[in-house]
Amino acid sequence: MGPFSFLVLLAIAYLLWRITDQLPDLIFRLSEIQRDVAELRRKLTEDEGNDA
Repeated sequence: MGPFSFLVLLAIAYLLWRITDQLPDLIFRLSEIQRDVAELRRKLTEDEGNDA
């Protein structure tokens, strides 16, 4: 394995480590967004039901 290949392997390992380090925060943010979208849909369907 040449020195360049070793550096590329180190860079990939570092990026994977950073991604997995941020994963719990990312999952929490996605769940918050999903909850907000569900709440907006619920309000929209309630508003449509009240207009009829």
